[in-house]
Amino acid sequence: MILLSILTPVEDVLTWALEWFHTSLGLTWAWAVIALTIVVRMLLVPLTVRQIHSMQRMQEHLPEMKAIQKRYKNDRRKQNEELMKFYRENQINPASSCLPILPQIPIFFALYFVLRDFDEEIYPQYPASTLSWLGFVPDITANITDHWSGYVLLAVYVASQVASTWYMPMATTSQAQRYIFLALPFVFAIFIINPPVGAEFPVGLLLYWMTTNLWTVGQGIVTRRLREQIKPVPTKRSSRTPPKSAQPAPAVAPEGAEPKGQKPPPRRVKRKKKRAKR
Repeated sequence: MILLSILTPVEDVLTWALEWFHTSLGLTWAWAVIALTIVVRMLLVPLTVRQIHSMQRMQEHLPEMKAIQKRYKNDRRKQNEELMKFYRENQINPASSCLPILPQIPIFFALYFVLRDFDEEIYPQYPASTLSWLGFVPDITANITDHWSGYVLLAVYVASQVASTWYMPMATTSQAQRYIFLALPFVFAIFIINPPVGAEFPVGLLLYWMTTNLWTVGQGIVTRRLREQIKPVPTKRSSRTPPKSAQPAPAVAPEGAEPKGQKPPPRRVKRKKKRAKR
């Protein structure tokens, strides 16, 4: 298969990393998968920082973007052109939310192929090792539905995926799209329980995805707290920023009319001087 040939270098790196964690650090294979996940997420920190900064800039300029969309709501092409110019002027990358996800896709599939043949290609070289995790999961290379612990990990995965989606910054995502993202883990869970023929999901793969979701949750909590501590900087107006609506000039009262809300000054009454009697 073409996919297998493309992912072969990634599989070799993942296999080497798992063996190094197991032999050099003395970790079990399950903890080696967790350590591998943490290393992958640490390597993706620069992309995550770029994602957070871009999403923050997008959040700051969200009112201006909505104004542009409203101004060109009847001309979709012009609206997209103006938004792209606005993104370039304000250094906003709308695709930045996908930056940390894209590198994880080949790693996910490569780890799937590594764990699928793990008990035949790698495990026989280490006969004294164990494939269990905390005495809770008997075999990380087994199918999720082979043991009740797999269903427990699947529930933890769904909860962690929902939480990671909730804490993920989505400045331009509508409420309906956010609900779709929150529902996807449940759809994926049904697919895992009833996979197609020949496509079984090992527990170790779920352990990897669960760990990366928990990392995303912790990252989202830290990002929100830092955002609350930092005061937002006033945004600069650009050439694409719509002009502010002119405020109506104060009404000028006609001559002789008394301004509203003000009491007229009291009138002074001149008293006539009494003439002295002769």
